[in-house]
Amino acid sequence: MFRKALILQALPANKVHCVSSDIGGKPLRVLVVDDDPSIRRMIIAALRRDGYTFSEAANGKEALDVMRGHRPSVVVLDLMMPIVSGWDVLRERAAEPALLSIPVIIISANRGPELAQAMDKGICAFLPKPFDIAVLSAVVKSCILPEHPDRDIA
Repeated sequence: MFRKALILQALPANKVHCVSSDIGGKPLRVLVVDDDPSIRRMIIAALRRDGYTFSEAANGKEALDVMRGHRPSVVVLDLMMPIVSGWDVLRERAAEPALLSIPVIIISANRGPELAQAMDKGICAFLPKPFDIAVLSAVVKSCILPEHPDRDIA
């Protein structure tokens, strides 16, 4: 379903925001999942210029609710969170075919051997924190494009 996940090296709640990017009238929605609200705000502010709509989740439970209810185009997911972790989200996603088709980009300060486990869960890409926001923008586009190869979202 997905090509091999990208591993990129960094360079030195449910709120909905504005929209302009869409495919066939359907807005491209990015679900941003991180327990740190400042990181969620930074990602949304940086990707807003690409014209996406956004949903936010502060933990994995909220993320799964949004994924099941609103089917985002892509999920930007932190691994280490309270209540339900990003690891738990990946396990739930693997067990539900409807969720498995949603591309996931992992953002995490965790660079340990557990990364191989995340790669085995069919993620689209991994970005270690801190990451370059321009790289995140390019990765979001590349993870959405396989689902919509006829769409130019640049």
